[in-house]
Amino acid sequence: MAKAEEQARENEEPLHPYKPSRRGFFSVLGLGWVAFTGASAGLLAGMVRFLFPNVLYEPVQTFRAGYPSEYAVDVVDERFKAKYGVWIVRIKDGFYALSTVCTHLGCTPNWLAADRKFKCPCHGSGFVMSGVNVEGPAPRPLERFGIELGPDGQIVIDKTRVFRQEKGQWGLPGSFLEYTA
Repeated sequence: MAKAEEQARENEEPLHPYKPSRRGFFSVLGLGWVAFTGASAGLLAGMVRFLFPNVLYEPVQTFRAGYPSEYAVDVVDERFKAKYGVWIVRIKDGFYALSTVCTHLGCTPNWLAADRKFKCPCHGSGFVMSGVNVEGPAPRPLERFGIELGPDGQIVIDKTRVFRQEKGQWGLPGSFLEYTA
């Protein structure tokens, strides 16, 4: 009897857990293709989203800073430091607008009225009232922005026009507003 059982086992087909049919093969292939297409579309959507910044608000680059008579002589006005990143400096001959970005690594210096200089809290760079660097690691003076008198008599600051002292641009028209009163 044992020989009969062995012979019956040899005649049986081997056990296969899954014998794919043609329809089953194409179903699995189609499901794989749908998964691949979905993953590719998700990756493409992520790449496209990366191209658009998360910034919802960008401050205006040109703004009115009031009338010249509102500014005292030999004073750094800090009204526009937080909102626009600009200091307006009034000297006896006129006005200029300085950037609040340190030229070393981009920190925001503070105006120290008692010392009459700007001092960067990050690495100790110091700038005199004109914006010229006098101490610390800052490689160049602060940048000036375009400044002019508008048709209504108000000071207009244009941050799109940047003047750099090391390029000799502080003497160009628009970097300084002549005003005596």
